[in-house]
Amino acid sequence: MRQTALFTKTRREAPADEVAKNAQLLIRAGYVHKEMAGVYSYLSLGLRTLRKIEDIVREEMDALGGQEIRMATLHPSEPWRQTGAWEQVDVLFKIDSRTEKEYALGQSEEEIVTPIASEYAPSYKDLPVAIYQIGQKYRDELRAKSGIMRGREFGMKDMYSFHTTQEDFDRFYEIVKQAYLRIYSRCGLVAKVTEASGGSFSQKISYEFMVLTDAGEDTILYCEACDYCVNLEVAKVKEGDECPKCRKSTLKTGIASEVGNVFDLGDRYPRALGFMYKDEEGRAQYPIMGCYGLGTTRLMGVIVQAFADDKGIVWPESVAPFQYHLVSAAPNDPEVVRYADALYDDLTKKGRAVLYDDRDVRAGEKFADSDLIGISHRIVIGKDAIGGKGIEVVARSTGTVSRMTREDLLAT
Repeated sequence: MRQTALFTKTRREAPADEVAKNAQLLIRAGYVHKEMAGVYSYLSLGLRTLRKIEDIVREEMDALGGQEIRMATLHPSEPWRQTGAWEQVDVLFKIDSRTEKEYALGQSEEEIVTPIASEYAPSYKDLPVAIYQIGQKYRDELRAKSGIMRGREFGMKDMYSFHTTQEDFDRFYEIVKQAYLRIYSRCGLVAKVTEASGGSFSQKISYEFMVLTDAGEDTILYCEACDYCVNLEVAKVKEGDECPKCRKSTLKTGIASEVGNVFDLGDRYPRALGFMYKDEEGRAQYPIMGCYGLGTTRLMGVIVQAFADDKGIVWPESVAPFQYHLVSAAPNDPEVVRYADALYDDLTKKGRAVLYDDRDVRAGEKFADSDLIGISHRIVIGKDAIGGKGIEVVARSTGTVSRMTREDLLAT
């Protein structure tokens, strides 16, 4: 894409009403547009990055046997009343219709997915099954904060699984856990699996996936010698205590942001919504249900928080909106422009995703915008490139400059 055709523009100043670094940078760089507190529109650059994250999530969920569907966002009130959540869930958006019926905007999908699964899995032979979607969620947060990391409207992957035994759920949880850790790793992050309370979803212990970040909303205790980690709210240990798992180190306190969770729901929703299957002896049984959430827009915000520097966003290569940011450093030099145009065409023909800064502005402004936008590799075309000294390639994360021939760049 030529940058002259990109309808968004960068901003020099951060919006005055945003405190979180992720929101400040994403708005300045033209990735998102704020509609109101906790609600953002994702513009062309932002949508490209969000789709990269969603594709990584989708690949990992498909690999473990998850089947993607698209569930309704507008929910009838009846199943929410059956589970008791209509009165209990305080963040539920409720809508009165002109037909004198009440509806809810989905903040989770247990009340929708359980009846769906009950219709198509009436026998033990149909279980286990895992169903997921990637879509929008709505929560009536009293205080939406932290930019796109905590909103009233947000993107989420939520998966639900149904099992004949607790042991089978535990087996599947370990598979999902490893898939989640791969997702975060592919996005450049290291997440800690944290024990927490089940909250409104479950009376049992749940597990959260936490990334250390200064914009986090949770305090965790963790061990640097092993993978032990616990949310401070349910901890029976404190900072400085010996790690109860490995006994090799003392526990440290950290501020972290939740990027995913898993809940063992037991048979609560199947029992409330009448989902029973026939076991091998023909007896009716309630399945064990699991819920696995991963905030896609939240993950995007955490990535910005984790890697941004004083110049702007620093995307890991796997989620950057483009592979290369091609910059014509001498827009008034016809020879440089011809060379950059030809290189852009050649890279595009080879299937490379390139944002080409062909604007008629100073090189310094282009470099500043490139740093703000944060694409992993910047290709600079100036007189050196056409003079035989090689094409300058700058790594956004490190600032390392290397020189390549045109042929090597096209072959890389």
